[in-house]
Amino acid sequence: MHDTSEPRPHTGRRRNEAARRAILDAGLGLLADADGAPVTVETIARAAGVGKQTLYRWWPSKGAVLLDALLDRAAQDVPAPDTGSLQEDLRAVVTATFESAQRSPSGPALRTLVREAARDPRLAELLRTFTESRRAAVRTVLERGRERGELPADQDVDLLVDQFYGLFWYRFLLGHAPLDRPTALRLADSLLGQASPERP
Repeated sequence: MHDTSEPRPHTGRRRNEAARRAILDAGLGLLADADGAPVTVETIARAAGVGKQTLYRWWPSKGAVLLDALLDRAAQDVPAPDTGSLQEDLRAVVTATFESAQRSPSGPALRTLVREAARDPRLAELLRTFTESRRAAVRTVLERGRERGELPADQDVDLLVDQFYGLFWYRFLLGHAPLDRPTALRLADSLLGQASPERP
């Protein structure tokens, strides 16, 4: 007798993705709420409702989990636009970066990471890797604009990236002035204004 029933859908991949998402969310949440308490593989696994072996299936260490969590959240919060207009793309990236820093868990997690990186070399390396990845994303936007002729061919793109993140980190860490949308738009336009191809 042949079994004519429909084959059961394979749910392993969905389960795996759900577990992976739970681990990333738990890692970021714990980092945001750490307040000096250590974030460990054990605390991440417990918060995610999985065993440590599940976590180690995808990541070799706590630092790797936290880096992935930060990069994953940044990819969700900050777009990688390619509208054909450098001004629009840069405005979108700067605005989204500022807005993400005001929200939980991204903002608190970054503050914890910066604070703890001062005394933990492994977290300091994590912070360097994270910031390098965000710089690369902004550099890509600027280099596309340069290829379209919206920036001078000899433009120092890294200097523009430094100016963007210099203002961001200064205001984010000191809190002396807002990281709001009007500031984001002024900053993006200022960066492009000083880099105009029509400059003497």
